[in-house]
Amino acid sequence: MTMTNIPQVKCGIISVSRDCFIISLSENRRKAIATVYNKKYGSIYEAKTTVENETDMLTALDEVKAANCNALVVFLGNFGPETPETLIAKNFDGPVMYIAAAEESGKNLINGRGDAYCGVLNCSYNLGLRKIKAFIPEYPVGTAEELAVMIAEFQPIARTIIGLSSLKIISFGPRPQDFFACNAPIKPLYDLGIEIEENSELDLLVSYRAHKDDPRISSVIKEMSNELGPDGNPYPELLPRMAQYELTLLDWADKHKGASKYIAFANKCWPAFPTEFGFEPCYVNSRLVSRGIPVACEVDIYGALSEYIGTCVSGDAVTLLDINNSVPQDLFAQNIQNKYKYDLKDTFMGFHCGNTPLCKLSKGAVKYQLIQNRLLEDGGTPDITRGTLEGDIAAGNITFFRLQSTAGAELRSYIAQGEVLPVATQSFGGIGIFAIPEMGRFYRHVLIAKQYPHHGAVAFGHYGKALFSIFQYLGIKDIAFNQPKGMLYPTENPFA
Repeated sequence: MTMTNIPQVKCGIISVSRDCFIISLSENRRKAIATVYNKKYGSIYEAKTTVENETDMLTALDEVKAANCNALVVFLGNFGPETPETLIAKNFDGPVMYIAAAEESGKNLINGRGDAYCGVLNCSYNLGLRKIKAFIPEYPVGTAEELAVMIAEFQPIARTIIGLSSLKIISFGPRPQDFFACNAPIKPLYDLGIEIEENSELDLLVSYRAHKDDPRISSVIKEMSNELGPDGNPYPELLPRMAQYELTLLDWADKHKGASKYIAFANKCWPAFPTEFGFEPCYVNSRLVSRGIPVACEVDIYGALSEYIGTCVSGDAVTLLDINNSVPQDLFAQNIQNKYKYDLKDTFMGFHCGNTPLCKLSKGAVKYQLIQNRLLEDGGTPDITRGTLEGDIAAGNITFFRLQSTAGAELRSYIAQGEVLPVATQSFGGIGIFAIPEMGRFYRHVLIAKQYPHHGAVAFGHYGKALFSIFQYLGIKDIAFNQPKGMLYPTENPFA
C-alpha cells in the first residue's frame, strides 16, 4: 500500500561564502554537490544566491521558499559568514543541515583553499549562542561525493522532523485494567510540538455504529479478500465488521485532523472491544500501519509515536511488539545454536496478537486471539475474538526502539539493531524470534533498569544511525543502546 501519512521532502541547498574568500569557490563546490546528488539520489533545489551577508540570506531564503522546499542544506564552500549562515536556520521553517567542503588538492592551497573545516567550528558556536537547532553529521566535511551521501542520509531525518511537527496522536481509552505499563504523561508530546486528542472507547463505538451499511464497505471487503487470499481468509463473514471499523478510523482521522497534517492512533483493543464491536481490531490495525497510519495497541501513546517515527525513517511499514518471552532452551539448541552467531540470552520472542502487516509476515492469516478466547468465550468456538492477523514475522534485519516519557515527564529513548531469525516460532500471534547482540545485558540494564514498558517499535531494517540523529535533534539526552562486551552499563556489576 502507498504511504499516505508521511511527508514528502523537497530539499534545497544554499551555499555560503565569507566575503574575504573567493565566492566562486563556494559556488562551484555547491554545483558539484548538486550534480552528484541529482545523478545518484534524486533531486535537490539549488538556490542561486550565495550568502555573504544578511541581505543575501533573505534573498536565498525567498528562493527556497518559492521552490516549496521544506528541508534545507547549508553548505560552507569556504569559511562562511557566521551570522548570516546561522540566521538561515533561524528563519527557515523546517529542518536544516550544515555541511562543509573538504580541500580538493595539495596543488591548490593558496587561492583554492577554503578553510571550511575551520568555519564549521564558528558556525556551530553561533548556532549554540542563538539556541538554534540544526543537524550536523558525524563528520560534516567532505568531497562532493561524500557530501551527497550525507545529504541523502539527511532525507529520512528531515522527513521525520517535518512529520512530527504536524502530527496528532488520537487515542481511544482508557487503558485496560491493571495495564499501567503504557501510561505516561502527555506534556512531553507538547514539548515536541505534537498534538494529542484523547477520546473514550464509547465515542469510537458510537462512530462505528454510525457506519453501519456504509456503501464503501463492499469495496474494502474486496480489498481485504484480495490481500488475504483464500488461505488467509478463513472467516469471510467477519470482513464486513472489520471493513466497517476501518472506515470508522479513516473517517475519524480525516474529520479530527484539524490543524495537523498527519495522524497516529493509540486505541483500546481489549477486553470490552471484542464484546461490543464483535471482533478483534488487529487485522484492521495492520492494514492502516501499512499505509503509514500507526494504530498502537492498548492505548500506548508513546508506542504510536515511536511507530510513526519508524515509519518516517524507513518509509516502510513498521510494527509494535511485546518484548515477550524467552526462547526455550530446546528450541534454541535445535534451531539456533551453532547455526547463528548468538547465544541464548541474545534471543527473545517479539509478539503481539496480530497487528504486524501481512507484508512483514512470512505467511499470515486472520485467526482468533487465543488468550481472549479463554477469557471472553470460555475457550469455546471463537466468534468475537476473531480478527487477529497471525503468522511468523519474516526473517531479516530489524531495529527495535522506543521514545518514551518517564513518570516525571522526561523523554528518554533506546535503539537496538538486530535481526529476525528464519526459525519457526511454534507459537501463536504475530511473532518472531529476534536476535540482538548482548540482548541479555541490554534487557537488564536498559529496559528493566530504566523502567521501559514492554512494548517496542520495530522498523524492518537497520536504522539506528538515523534514529540516533533524530533523538539528538529532538533534544533527548538519554539515548540507550545495546552496548558491546567490555563496555559496562552504569548499573552493571563488574564482578557478575
